[in-house]
Amino acid sequence: MPDKREPAFCRGRAWIELDQKALRHNVGVLRKLLPDGCELMPAVKTNAYGHGAVLISRELNRLGVNAFCVATVQEGAELRNNDITGTILVLGYTHPKDFLLLRRYHLTQTVLDLSYAKILDRYGKKISVHVKIDTGMRRLGERSEKIEEISKIFECRNLNIEGIFTHLCVADENSSESVAFTHAQAKAFYDVVAELHQRGFICPKKHIVSSDGLLYYPELAENYARVGIALYGVLSTRADTERCGISLEPVLSIKARIALVKDLFQGEAAGYGLQFVASQDSRIAVVAIGYGDGIPRSLSCGVGSVLIQGIKAPIVGRICMDQMLVDISNIPNVKAGDVAVIIGQSGDEKITACDLAEQDGTISNEILSRLGERLERQFVGKKEF
Repeated sequence: MPDKREPAFCRGRAWIELDQKALRHNVGVLRKLLPDGCELMPAVKTNAYGHGAVLISRELNRLGVNAFCVATVQEGAELRNNDITGTILVLGYTHPKDFLLLRRYHLTQTVLDLSYAKILDRYGKKISVHVKIDTGMRRLGERSEKIEEISKIFECRNLNIEGIFTHLCVADENSSESVAFTHAQAKAFYDVVAELHQRGFICPKKHIVSSDGLLYYPELAENYARVGIALYGVLSTRADTERCGISLEPVLSIKARIALVKDLFQGEAAGYGLQFVASQDSRIAVVAIGYGDGIPRSLSCGVGSVLIQGIKAPIVGRICMDQMLVDISNIPNVKAGDVAVIIGQSGDEKITACDLAEQDGTISNEILSRLGERLERQFVGKKEF
């Protein structure tokens, strides 16, 4: 018999809304920064910084984006299983037992150094790769001064070398020392490319910049720009957002239902550890979202707020795994089923990922990328509930 079950209601408890117009706007703004011959290679790793890798990548495919980067082979496979087309570069380590997935899903693997290149080569079958050059980050990549080792990578018979790249580590900082370091990284990279050409090795695609690099060093954008956080309409900090000089629009909002409203009388305490004590008769609402959904527990006890009816309601007591308490004493007519905004806009008020990051002592990248899987994600228009 046919399955007559109703589809799940995605906005019943807590969910993420993705603004399609904002994403399209950001793509357009970032494309205007690209020099001729350069295209976007969005970073959709960590579930597209919490936004939903498949949803975001599908929309980017519709916008003509045909190159992506992910952190793991599993992330790449998920995109292929959902019909995402174009180059998919795996930026991180892949275990040899997963090399078959690189070929099965037509993924491009990063060569981490010469020893890893030899492991890839010994697999015995052609694997598409980009070679990573360490120009100062001291993370992945063969050191730029080790030209003999880099040359040996290019001699590996089973590596189909389609690109070469590096990563800038202080492109977001504008001190004279950081600017000088970034230029030194670029010079080291170009010196490697020039020496490889002298030795007869071809570097088909080159890429250097991620979000900050594209914003502040667009002249270094070669064949690809690996935009990440900027694509999603935010930057790592409020200062970065104010400094960048372009108009980006946040793509993501987080909303949750109010499960119930109750009275709290003067002197009564609430929540784990009884950390909130009402100084007067109060009204509190139980909001159906918690740290299990990726909301930082550090926002507990008045540090953070949510928006209800365009008014800030402070979080009181400790945030729980699945719920939080907020003080709604100054907000009239709140009832079960109403919506609280955790990130986003309500009326004239808004809470940004940078707001949460400042309250949590981190960056917006972390706030977004640790959002939980049980938050349903949907592209929606801007509308109130």
